[in-house]
Amino acid sequence: MSNWQKKLIRVGMAASIFVGLSAGLGAYVFWYARGASYLTNDPAACANCHVMQDHYAAYLKSSHRLAATCNDCHTPHNLVGKYAVKALNGFRHATAFTTQNFHEPIQISNLNRSVTEQACRYCHADIVEQIDLHPGVSKAQAQQLSCTSCHKSVGHLELSD
Repeated sequence: MSNWQKKLIRVGMAASIFVGLSAGLGAYVFWYARGASYLTNDPAACANCHVMQDHYAAYLKSSHRLAATCNDCHTPHNLVGKYAVKALNGFRHATAFTTQNFHEPIQISNLNRSVTEQACRYCHADIVEQIDLHPGVSKAQAQQLSCTSCHKSVGHLELSD
């Protein structure tokens, strides 16, 4: 066997070990972090992290608990968008919590605020349309209106200002 073949075998073995360890570590982290629960619509999954437990408790007291899950308000209403936002948030949250670099109480990002705004407008389209088309509201004003600026506590009752 030539030297380059021996090197190729060593590189292949090293790559196999690296891939195996990475897959094993990834599987362990997914299990430890209850990753499968985040693929569901169960609101209890959102309380896996301690910083979300107050939000979950507030959700259970809100009017929306009867009609919506966390995903209904905090992810887009299409399959690709839903899991793209979940993946992005999962990565961001895992990184923040692992490094202990997050604001407490947790704050919504601009992306997630936009997603939530669109969710409000999706479920309450008939009401939003009447507001947006009201004669006293200009098109520019309608585009600037934010459901959550007036209705902060709807989904998380006692956490409002």
